[in-house]
Amino acid sequence: MPNPFNPATEIAFELDREQDVRLDVYDLAGRRVTTLAAERFAAGHHTVTWRGRDQSGQAVPSGAYLVRLVTERAVRSQKVMLAR
Repeated sequence: MPNPFNPATEIAFELDREQDVRLDVYDLAGRRVTTLAAERFAAGHHTVTWRGRDQSGQAVPSGAYLVRLVTERAVRSQKVMLAR
């Protein structure tokens, strides 16, 4: 949230137990734009911020992106809109 966003959005998720989490952003062509998290998280509520930048820190263009959360038990994706 917010969605659409400018200049940043927060991705929130809840974990029922400690586990490894990977959170990536993809463009609609399926190319990974950046990895926001690839680490072990404790149980509970978490938020990760994406500032509309790629892995090298460059601003990405306006448009739709997919945020993909992978945990040990589930895979979830959500579309976000960046409006510059």
